Amino acid sequence: MSTATLSRRHALLLLGVVVLAWGFTWIVNKLLLHYMTPIWAAAARSIAGTLALLALGLALRRVARPVKADIPVILSVGLLHMGAFAALVSLGMLYVPAGRSAVLAYTTPLWVIPGAWLFLGESVGRARQAGLALGLLGLVVIFNPLDFDWSNRDALVGNGLILLAALCWAANIVYVRAHRWVTPPFELALWQALLASIVLSAVAYAAEGAPRVTWSAELSWLLGYAGVFGIAVAHWAAVNVNRSLPAGVTSIGLLGVPVFGLLCAAVALREPVSVSLLAGMALIVGGIAAGVIERRA
Repeated sequence: MSTATLSRRHALLLLGVVVLAWGFTWIVNKLLLHYMTPIWAAAARSIAGTLALLALGLALRRVARPVKADIPVILSVGLLHMGAFAALVSLGMLYVPAGRSAVLAYTTPLWVIPGAWLFLGESVGRARQAGLALGLLGLVVIFNPLDFDWSNRDALVGNGLILLAALCWAANIVYVRAHRWVTPPFELALWQALLASIVLSAVAYAAEGAPRVTWSAELSWLLGYAGVFGIAVAHWAAVNVNRSLPAGVTSIGLLGVPVFGLLCAAVALREPVSVSLLAGMALIVGGIAAGVIERRA
């Protein structure tokens, strides 16, 4: 299915595929921590994704050698998003439930608003200001300072790592907005994933030692899902959706990822879903939607 002939209906179906694939990935990431140390888990997912992207690229005949102008965006996505974001999320999920992690990680668009204003000179209108305020209020509701156990070091570290991961992803998005593309995004995904795999593996070996893995059928399908659907298929689908639907529609549609991730965590992992978490998620999703709608206008 080429981007030139992708109908709106097919694009919306692919958007649904992205939401389902990325939403369930949070469950997979949590389960992988039962088998591997966190940074090695992130590295293994990245390696599986690199192999899946190579196979998909060869099948679609869309493997291209990057040029010099592609190096900055390869470094940005490979190090900040596929590398730092993946590692920090994996570390944070040692202490934070999968559903809560998904909600906190998807605060990323909120941090893009001030970042784009500071570094790209993008205007921040009333709707985006209101959206940022709603999102920050959502974080306050989720953390509920009056009830949060500030003496729990694991909870502080885990939530802090997830929020730091969101900031890394936001920094990458700000750069990508300013980048002038030469090679199409999908063709560069293989090289970005390869860079992330190399860096994550080196960091994992330095911090956690040699990997100690007991292979099983469950671990194999978890890594297979993370690589094939969580990275390769979802990335290919997202690129096609971005080229076929308005940015506002895509951005609002992707807000379904933390919602689906939260539901999956509640059903598959039996994670409790508190009223404050649901209310905070609603505020964050509403805040992001307000900013997206203004940007689209």
